[in-house]
Amino acid sequence: MNLTQFHGTGVALVTPMHPDGSIDYPGLERLLQHVTEGGVNYLVVQGTTGESATTTKAEKKQLLQFVKDRNSANLPIVYGVGGNNTPEVLQYLEETDFEGVDAVLSVCPYYNKPGKRGVIAHFTALADASPVPIILYNIPGRTGINLSSETTVALAQHPNIIGIKEASCIIEQCMEIYRDMPEDFLLISGDDVQAVPLIAIGGVGVMSVIANAVPGRFSRMIQSSLNGDFATARGELGHFLGIDPYLYEEG
Repeated sequence: MNLTQFHGTGVALVTPMHPDGSIDYPGLERLLQHVTEGGVNYLVVQGTTGESATTTKAEKKQLLQFVKDRNSANLPIVYGVGGNNTPEVLQYLEETDFEGVDAVLSVCPYYNKPGKRGVIAHFTALADASPVPIILYNIPGRTGINLSSETTVALAQHPNIIGIKEASCIIEQCMEIYRDMPEDFLLISGDDVQAVPLIAIGGVGVMSVIANAVPGRFSRMIQSSLNGDFATARGELGHFLGIDPYLYEEG
């Protein structure tokens, strides 16, 4: 697999909804056109931003198929499959049609707060079963559990675990991951305003929320960082600092 397809800006797609709670598929189609024309590098379907905690299994399946069918630019697709019940997640992996999906994004098992051995056992079981590579997702502010650098590096030895979306915002932890991880492991920011600093210490990009709104300008900032032009990136970052809080007013 060419892992550079996950460099740059991945957009964590929102799931547009009508006032009655049903999914607004025409709105999603417009969003796909918007982010594609804006120059994002890949699509993330049913991450946290896509309301994955509350969409039904049927809705998840429909959303994935809809994005596949309308992915006119053939951008790589990352699909969110995670949970805190290992057998249930394994069953969902078995039931999912992964044709056209390039990787799975799998969040740390939340609420149960397993220790290192439990986390490793959970993700190892998923990686053994998944027909596509897995990207770990560490977001302790939502899950109640932090995936330590030591645990991340241990999981990185699995041939089917190719990277981590790091949203802990603990820069020292990210530096430790970069120092000890395999050379081809993907260190990806899970926080928009932390993306430039993370790239500076060895990250390869971001799975972005802001890119739903301003994909072009944000993607250019990320590319400037990847090109080593941090002066340009810093100039842009101040603009996004003012936008970011509004994206989380409702969670």
